[in-house]
Amino acid sequence: MIGIVDYGMGNRRSVEKALERVGGAPRLTSDADVLRSADGLVVPGVGAFPEAMRRLRASGLDELIRERADAGVPVIGLCLGMQLLLERSDEHEGAEGLGLIPGDVRRLEPPDGLKLPHIGWNEVRWTRASPLVDGLPDPSTFYHVHSYVPHPEDPADVLGVSDYGGEFASVVERGNVCGAQFHPEKSSAHGLALLRNFAGLRVTAA
Repeated sequence: MIGIVDYGMGNRRSVEKALERVGGAPRLTSDADVLRSADGLVVPGVGAFPEAMRRLRASGLDELIRERADAGVPVIGLCLGMQLLLERSDEHEGAEGLGLIPGDVRRLEPPDGLKLPHIGWNEVRWTRASPLVDGLPDPSTFYHVHSYVPHPEDPADVLGVSDYGGEFASVVERGNVCGAQFHPEKSSAHGLALLRNFAGLRVTAA
């Protein structure tokens, strides 16, 4: 069973349906006991980073996500959920994140002529091999909607890069914790393949 962390923001139902399609047996819930029993956790999200962290902290789900990640459970953040995996963001008044991947989240700075948010299909090029992207073409195409991007401290934590007037990290991975800046649930065959790969990951030694 894949637990989808329900904290009231964004694309929860579409993520649930996509995981159902790939056999992930998803469970959308904020129940800590159910999430602790899951074989993997998905942190979805659409909206602002500070509000998302406020909601996670208010429900204690921030500590639960950290606990399960520390236990070796596969964790994936999607779109805003991916940004939450890092240590901090400068969005709005700024906020501390989950701190599972060292680094911060900053506003995209595209050149003149490119609008924000960055909306639409864009290619992602893989920087290394990983079970998360096994079998996916290089590059693969995914649907992006965002104005902020992650900046991991360690370049080795970047798994996929895209370009919007300049290269940015679109997929991050550090051990059993990973994240995608795009919406795999809206990204047709490539997005479903990535979610299928995630659903097949297993708990690693803590």
